[in-house]
Amino acid sequence: MMAQSRREVQIVNSLGLHLRAADVFVRLAQNYQAEIRVVLAGKDVNGKSILELVSLAGECGTRVELIAVGPDAEEAMAALCELIETGFHEVDSCEDEASLQGIESPISQDSSSNLNRPA
Repeated sequence: MMAQSRREVQIVNSLGLHLRAADVFVRLAQNYQAEIRVVLAGKDVNGKSILELVSLAGECGTRVELIAVGPDAEEAMAALCELIETGFHEVDSCEDEASLQGIESPISQDSSSNLNRPA
């Protein structure tokens, strides 16, 4: 009988399951023999396919279910959940984005004032 592991995890990075995050997930998943499935809103996709993962359009705050089946299912599950819970190792999270709403960066203010200056 094959080992199986299931876990629900929340996407916490502000851009959600975008292309770069999906690439990082797939590269990690491919290190394991286990079959990896990702389920969101009833849609079940191959966790080792970047195109299928991106098709889920998982936004920040979305909960996804991970399913791993195979000899290293537990190890794969632990690594993939940790990756998602740490925001795919990106700097910003949903909470960071919400706290920055409406605050303009001093860098963007400086650079916009330089646009109209002659060189």
